[in-house]
Order: sequence, then structure tokens, then C-alpha cells
Amino acid sequence: MSAIRVASAALLGVTALAMTAPAAQAHGDNSGFWATVRPTTVEPGRQVRLRATGCEQSVTVASGVFDTVTIPRGRTTTWATVDRHVEPGAVYEVSFYCGTFWQSVDLTIAGGRPDRPDHPRHGVRAGAGGTLAGLDLKEIGLGAALITAALGTAYHLSRRATDEDGA
Repeated sequence: MSAIRVASAALLGVTALAMTAPAAQAHGDNSGFWATVRPTTVEPGRQVRLRATGCEQSVTVASGVFDTVTIPRGRTTTWATVDRHVEPGAVYEVSFYCGTFWQSVDLTIAGGRPDRPDHPRHGVRAGAGGTLAGLDLKEIGLGAALITAALGTAYHLSRRATDEDGA
């Protein structure tokens, strides 16, 4: 009889973790949200066309080479002007944010000498690096509440099973 209760508690815990999985995968992209930058190589001071499809809300586009711009809801493109004082030959990340989904595209600045693979000019691109981009306190709170509820229920059921076995 207690094996059934333990299995039920385990199933409840797995269900709670499964419910928090969408928040954990929000930075990956399975939404159909796609982003592009054209041209992919541009001279300083020129414009680039930013395109995002598959998003039902406004899309925020940010990069270190131009001011943050927004693609309004219902539209798929906008333009941004690359700063004149960017480093020629450098590669910059352009990030598109659609709610909890995001995508990054590389933008190369024309000019300068080509990069030599044996002498990198910048550090490793290893992800967000601990930034708080896309942090949603409501989702974190809901996930913590679900996990707490699952653990509390499992504890309660295991204590109840012990009390009944000893009586």
C-alpha cells in the first residue's frame, strides 16, 4: 500500500517538473519564431534590414552596433543604422526578442583586415553569460511554487503513510 503512495508522490513530483519545463526552454526556439539581418556584412554608418517572422507581438531588436529598435506587432521588418564608430572587421551579435523567445544573428562590419583564425580578436561567445535578459519573475515564482507544492505533498503523503503503518 505504501508503494502506491510513494509512486503517486513521485508522479506528482515529475508532473511539477514537467510543468516548469516550458519556462526552462524559453530561450531555445521551438516556436516558429525566425529572425534575419540583411545584409549580413555592412559598412559603418549604413542601414540594415531587420526581419522577424512567427511572432504575434512586437519584437525588440538589440545590438552593440545600433540603438535598440522595435518591430511593431503586425509588421515583420524595420531598419536600423549601424553606428559610424564600430570596429571594421568585427562580428557583432544582433538579438531578437519575442516575449520569452529569442534568436541571435551575427552581423559583420565591412572593412579592415580579415580575421585570422589563429589570432582571435575577441573572447568566446558562450551564451548569455549570466545576464538577466528575459528574466520573468512571475514565471520563476510560479515554478518555485509548483516545486514547493510538489515537495510538500510528497512529504505529507510519506508522513501519512508512515503514521498509518505504525498504528
